[in-house]
This record gives sequence, structure tokens and C-alpha cells, in this order.
Amino acid sequence: MSAAKLVTIYGGSGFLGRQIARTMAAEGWRIRVAVRRPNEAGVVRTYGSPGQVEPVPCNVRDDLSVTACMADADAVINCVGIMVREGKNTFDAIHEEAAARIARIAAEQGVKRFVHVSALGANPDSTSSYAASKGRGETAVLSHRPDAVILRPSVLFGSDDHFYNRIAAMTRLGPILFVPGAKTQMQPVYVADAALAAAMAAAGDAEPGIYELGGPDVVTMREAAQQVLTAIDRRRAIIGLPRWLAGVMGFALDMVQTVSGGLLTNRILTRDQVRLLAAPNRVSGQVKTFADLGIEPTAASAIIGEYLWRFRSAGQYEAITASAKNMRDS
Repeated sequence: MSAAKLVTIYGGSGFLGRQIARTMAAEGWRIRVAVRRPNEAGVVRTYGSPGQVEPVPCNVRDDLSVTACMADADAVINCVGIMVREGKNTFDAIHEEAAARIARIAAEQGVKRFVHVSALGANPDSTSSYAASKGRGETAVLSHRPDAVILRPSVLFGSDDHFYNRIAAMTRLGPILFVPGAKTQMQPVYVADAALAAAMAAAGDAEPGIYELGGPDVVTMREAAQQVLTAIDRRRAIIGLPRWLAGVMGFALDMVQTVSGGLLTNRILTRDQVRLLAAPNRVSGQVKTFADLGIEPTAASAIIGEYLWRFRSAGQYEAITASAKNMRDS
């Protein structure tokens, strides 16, 4: 009997990376999760049988470290990404230089399959540093691995996402829900669907090329906020923040990070995120999509209620509480 195939997932302890590891473990792969702090990624071991999934230390800015993590791998998936800069981990260092390094070494090592996770809206000419670095990263990857599968997901959602959960948390701050980029369109993608696409690509079940991954629904930020309010059964006035005001807030929060010498990281709203919200985040129709993989994406409305319940007034017992109230009133 042949040994199970081995995949190295760079950034495999992140939101999408963990789901990819879980998906591929269920398919029988051996999985090496390359992360900065393996002692904080122990949860990935529970995704498979003992020894099937192992976190290993990796510095994606170092050739030797990247090479060691890739030894004997049948497939490589690069999920490394950041939304805000922290010290040496800048957009250029992570999205462009590290992506190029991983792709180059995968080519040198003769790794059969290479999958790179980018982002919908990646464009070297974007005014957003995030989107521009993602675009340059794609170009760098393809220069070393023209056979790569590049996945461009829209905003990802799932039980521990940083999108719907953040909006839900904001509803606790008062009767008004302020939303930057209220008219910006996006296609939220269920993280399990994106993970399945990555697993298929690693297994050779996807043709090389770029895939834009968008959910079945195109929604504005305002509509996404309304989805949250419906899911948690709360009433809030949704007020769209003008772009100039969001920019001022982003500048002020960025300055706090700068003045603190990086001790305080701005994870609330950055100027670059405001620039990112200026452009729609939806599938262009010019490259491959979920349809080319035979995947029918899942709508956010079918999922978010399963994990946003903790933001309801009575939490998971809200339905029971409402039922009891109806009995008392009858």
C-alpha cells in the first residue's frame, strides 16, 4: 500500500488554512502546517489521526526555513497573508516576497502541485497597498510556477471569521451601527467552500489558472450588516460612514500604531482598508470560478445564524425565552 500523500500548508493555522487542513485530513492526506508559532497551532493536530497533522516552525522570509518545511511534499499550498502590517511583516514582505520565495523553492524541489491563495481584487495597480501587493504576488508566483492554481476568494465567512463576527460585535456598542463603505459590493464566501477548492487543486482536480471565488449572493456592506441584524434578532439604525470620515478615522487609528512603535496594532480600521472599500469585491466573470470546479457555493444567510447566536440578547436560549414569554402571555 502506498503512503498517504503529503501537503505543506504555509500559513495553515490561519482562518482558511485551518479549514484546508481539516478538509484534506478527512481525505487522507498527511499535512504539515508551516507556521511562525507551532506551539500556538496545536489545535490542528485534532483534525486527523495521531501524527497525521503536524504544525512545524517556519519563517517565510527565510529560504532555509521554507525549504525544510517543504521536504518530500507532494503539494504545497500558500495561505500566508496579513490584513495589517506588523513589524517586519509588511504587505510586500508577505504577499510578494514570501509568495515568490515559496513558489521558487517549490519549483526547485520539483513539488508536483502548487496552490496560491490570493484575494479577489488583487491588482498591482490598485490604490490599496494590500490589493497591489496581492497582485504583485500573483505575478511573482506565476514567474516561478506557471502551472500554479491561484485562488482569489472574496470576503471569507465562517464560525470564527473577522467579518460577520466583527459586525455583530459592533451591534453591542449602541443603537446605531456605523458601516464604512456601505455601498461597496462583495460576494461573501463560505470558508469550507474555499477550502474545498484548495484541496481539489492540491489533488490535481483543478486546471492551472486563476479562479475567482465568490459566494452566490452579491451584497453591499449595508446589506451584510442587515444580514447580521436579522441573524441575531436585533434592531439597529445602520448609518453609512462617508469615505472621507472613514479615512480620517483610519488615519487616527494608524497614527496610534505608529506612535506606539507598533506595540498597539490597528485592527479596527486602517487607511488602506478604506481605500480597499472604494472598489467592489465581486467576481469579474473574466476568469474561472467555483462553477469550473463543480462547487456550488453556500449562501451566508444559511450559515451565519449557526455561529452568531452568541450576539443575540439571550444567546443560544433566545428561542426558548421567546417561547416561554408567549406561553405566559397566552
